Amino acid sequence: MEDGQMMTNEELVDLADFFKVFADPTRLRILFLLEEGEHSVSQISGALSMGQSAISQQLKTLRSSRLVRARKDGRSVYYRLCDDHISRILQTGREHNDELYQ
Repeated sequence: MEDGQMMTNEELVDLADFFKVFADPTRLRILFLLEEGEHSVSQISGALSMGQSAISQQLKTLRSSRLVRARKDGRSVYYRLCDDHISRILQTGREHNDELYQ
C-alpha cells in the first residue's frame, strides 16, 4: 500500500483483529516474557504463576494470530516471538504508556 492510499474494509478488519490480540493482559504478559527469549509452557506457567492449561490456551491464540512460533524439542514445546515486528509493537506500546503517566 502506498502512502496516502486508503485501506480496504477487509484490511481494516484484519488489522483490528490483530490489535485485539494485544487487548488481553495475560497474552501481553506472555508476549513481554517471550520478548526476553524462548520459553517452554512450563517456564511461562511458572513465571506467570498460572496453570499450564490456561497458558496453553493463550499460546494457541497467539500462534493462530502469528505473534509467536513454537519449536518442539522432544516432549517439550518452546515458544518465541514470531519476528522483530512484534517486539517493536510491544516496545512502542510500552513507550506510549510510559508517556501517559509522566
